[in-house]
Amino acid sequence: MPAQAMLAALARPRMIVRALVAAATTAILAGAFALCAAVAVLGANSVDTGSICSSAELAGQRGAGGSAVDIGNSGQAPVNLTARQLSLAGDYISVGKQLGVPREGQIIAIMMALQESSLRVLANVNVPESLNYPHDGIGSDHDSLGTAQQRPAAGWGSVGELMDPIYNVRAFYGGPSGPNQGSPRGLLDIPGWQSMSKGQAAQAVQVSAFPELYERWEPEASAIVDALDDGTAPAPCGDTPPFSAPIAPSSELSQIRLDILRFTQAGVGGTYVWGGTAFKAWDCSGFVQWIYRQAGINLPRVEQWRVGKRTDHPRPGDLVVQNAQGPDNWGHVGIYAGDGMMYSALNPSVGTLLHPIAWNSDTAYFDLLK
Repeated sequence: MPAQAMLAALARPRMIVRALVAAATTAILAGAFALCAAVAVLGANSVDTGSICSSAELAGQRGAGGSAVDIGNSGQAPVNLTARQLSLAGDYISVGKQLGVPREGQIIAIMMALQESSLRVLANVNVPESLNYPHDGIGSDHDSLGTAQQRPAAGWGSVGELMDPIYNVRAFYGGPSGPNQGSPRGLLDIPGWQSMSKGQAAQAVQVSAFPELYERWEPEASAIVDALDDGTAPAPCGDTPPFSAPIAPSSELSQIRLDILRFTQAGVGGTYVWGGTAFKAWDCSGFVQWIYRQAGINLPRVEQWRVGKRTDHPRPGDLVVQNAQGPDNWGHVGIYAGDGMMYSALNPSVGTLLHPIAWNSDTAYFDLLK
């Protein structure tokens, strides 16, 4: 075989391997981003009331395109929205008004967008064409696209259309002037939608595999609609909850648990960085991965509970998972501290801290040390 042909033949397998590695890396990064994204943007939910306020400190840290407002809830950690997310929420509200959609329908639309995309225009690793359009993040669910995560394969529109935020809004509302003419059905095409609960109405449009997840966003969605509807500037936010004092570890704990708690406390005060794994510059799973690594235990980047055993009797150092996203799948992870408390990299507003477990919902515990 000529030398050139031999080199080409040897190069092909290497090119294939490189392509496979690149694809796997993209999928892992997308998964890492998705794990804590909803918590990072809107981590504290399942509350009765919501209010919205401006955070000058956060705006200064993030710059003009960064964090614009906090959603504050009594007894909860502050959570923040960027100027971009507020703009996308404003599209759902302004177009809703043009179509005559009442306030309740606008809240349903925001609830849906918070759950589906955290109010972001998402491209999709499974739809390479979507990466050519402006986007705020990358998803990986089937061929779902945009703020409403609607699918070209389901007839919602072309890739280009579903990457257009205004098209997403019009498709979700539907009605006589909707782009799909009732197939698939938008909110205004659902008979009796106003008599349904808001979560049921969102589900009637989206036909999600996890319909129960829309309801939990109602307080935040209501606060957003109220704030953007009256056009007045949000009031300044109060002080961020201070970091709590470390809980004294029990003398009955094993040395490995004491080590995990020691490394956990060393990370308190860290900054929340989406996809981050560096010391004090991490997301929730990056924080947990760093802690266990210091204790000599290597964990996966995401879905770390899968290497542990679920327990109803957690001990300090165990994994806490919260904000269910489906069967055996959660959106937030931290370290159990005992006494109803946990450590976690919660969100960009408060970073890494000791906080009540009750700040998030759908809590389960896993022992990774058995």
